[in-house]
Amino acid sequence: MQLRNTTARWGSLAQLLHWLIVVLVIAQVALASLAADLPLGLKKLAMLARHKSVGITILALVLARLAWRSFNPTPALPSTLRPYEKVLAHGTHAALYVLLILLPLSGWIMSSARNLLQLPNLVAPNQRLYQAMISTHHVLAWILGGIVTLHVLAALKHHFVLKDDVLRRMLP
Repeated sequence: MQLRNTTARWGSLAQLLHWLIVVLVIAQVALASLAADLPLGLKKLAMLARHKSVGITILALVLARLAWRSFNPTPALPSTLRPYEKVLAHGTHAALYVLLILLPLSGWIMSSARNLLQLPNLVAPNQRLYQAMISTHHVLAWILGGIVTLHVLAALKHHFVLKDDVLRRMLP
């Protein structure tokens, strides 16, 4: 397996970062759901601390993936795609990156506004901002869920309907 990307295939580091982020996003959904169901107390705070830690890890991995991507070729989209499909593919990928950066940042701002996170505060404690960030974080999470669904459906369409190599080139 080649470390670097080629114009035909994602390299092993890009694949590793992609799948690590996927696993951590799934873990985030589980942690958030578990925390939401818990009554206020030590268990809930511990679950939220894990959620925050995983969120910061996702942010770091996404930034690393973007840095790696900027120094490596990006495999070309299939030539069989229509122009609007190429625009949708690029737009979906851009939206995924933006959301995977904004979600951890909104959580960090939320924790800073509530003075709950042992990271440098991005903002001063502020109850109104905290409340706004809760809503923002939830809305961004739902949007990410929708974009991820489109991304997965497109990958499955490429594999099972179009029978091209789009999905296979992201697999080890």
